[in-house]
Amino acid sequence: MLSASNTPQQATQNACPCCAEEYKQFDFWVGEWMVYDTTGKFVGENLIVKMEDNCVIQENWKSGSSKYIGTSYNFYDKNDQSWNQIWIDNQGANLKLKGKREGNSMIMRSELIPGQRVDFYYNQITWTLNEDGSVTQLWEIYDKDGNLLQQAFKGIYRKKESSSLTLSKVSIYNTTTRRAELLY
Repeated sequence: MLSASNTPQQATQNACPCCAEEYKQFDFWVGEWMVYDTTGKFVGENLIVKMEDNCVIQENWKSGSSKYIGTSYNFYDKNDQSWNQIWIDNQGANLKLKGKREGNSMIMRSELIPGQRVDFYYNQITWTLNEDGSVTQLWEIYDKDGNLLQQAFKGIYRKKESSSLTLSKVSIYNTTTRRAELLY
């Protein structure tokens, strides 16, 4: 309901609460992607879609060499001005990340996790928009003091060749399969 105390800007924000610029900071990752390692070997596909009236970015990962699949839900939390990711895969694993956009990169990290070889570690994943429109995803693991322990993954996302058609596709959320689907 629009009251006399609401400004036109507030009315627009209420009509589209996730249309502010902050909610668009991770849009560079949205699309249909082929993912390659640093040697150029194909490692998987990733469909990234916006849903829930632009309030959520859903990732749909499918490995190119195994039956490994996973989904993440990414959202901007206006309360603490952070980006958040919740990852769940078909192996029963999950990962919770929090971070922010810095320059042309989105950087998120987990809280400290008890380790087996070190007392505590954290995951940090950085997505960087490259000049050619590709995206580099770098997953690193650090000890509690910020020392790099290992690089878990480095992938280069390249738009699918048919991605020029992607812009004309309509994404819907199928409540039965709980997955985003593309309609032509």
